[in-house]
Amino acid sequence: MRILFIGAVEFSYRSLEKLLEMGTEVVGVCTLQHSKINSDHVDLTSLAQDTEIPVRYTPDINADDTLSWMQGLKPDVIFCFGWSRLLRKKLLELAPLGVIGYHPTALPANRGRHPLIWALVLGLKETASTFFFMDEGADSGDIVSQQQFEILAGDDARSLYQRMTEVALQQIEEFVPQLENGSYERLPQNHMLANVWRKRESLDGQIDWRMPAEGIYNLVRGLTKPYIGAHFIFRGKNIKVWHTEVVICSEHNNVEPGKILQVDKGGIVVKTGVDAIRLKGIEPSINVMPGDYL
Repeated sequence: MRILFIGAVEFSYRSLEKLLEMGTEVVGVCTLQHSKINSDHVDLTSLAQDTEIPVRYTPDINADDTLSWMQGLKPDVIFCFGWSRLLRKKLLELAPLGVIGYHPTALPANRGRHPLIWALVLGLKETASTFFFMDEGADSGDIVSQQQFEILAGDDARSLYQRMTEVALQQIEEFVPQLENGSYERLPQNHMLANVWRKRESLDGQIDWRMPAEGIYNLVRGLTKPYIGAHFIFRGKNIKVWHTEVVICSEHNNVEPGKILQVDKGGIVVKTGVDAIRLKGIEPSINVMPGDYL
């Protein structure tokens, strides 16, 4: 089975690496040399060149010259993992088996943008790793493989990304041979159960001290590295927050949100709408004392 691979993020690299370890026939790779929209961007060139696979940089995946290059490779199936651009009909119909995409949610639930970030920010306890046949919609095609996995209380963006990847690599081992021998199944999505997560904006990452401490904790862990980071404004400067801890403090119910309760080696404890939050990793550092306000 001849596979054409499209991708440009860390997950793409790990998936392509898995396919090569499995001995599959990858006949071409489309990737990006640079990306302004993916904080986890990875150029797949080095991995492909190590195995002498033809590579094409293609900022416009639907361009006629790119489609012509793909057609010349005669792929049986296209894998598109980690590509933040929609594929048009000509590309979706280029390979006999179609295009298989990836989305780390329990489709049809939670289609759309920033799935790992929203799952953490919203405090979900579970999500899923889903491979599906792509169509002209967004994350709406038939499912070929789906595996649920837990979101732990201590997870952040990095640990959840890693667990998602490990689950997905196991799925690749299972469904790729099924594609090769024709034993795979297609599970249509129930569109009545679908919702779509929107694109994040800068204000979605700004901390409001009136939020409950748990809400701020979820916001920070969802946006921590490799992503852009949650932030607050202090004396006109944008301060990034990378790690926090909820502090239960019922004795401070008469203290306004945003007031600093404590400053020590463990961080800065700030009163929030419910309880307090310890800021354990901020950038740049700030000079504050108990009683100051953020």
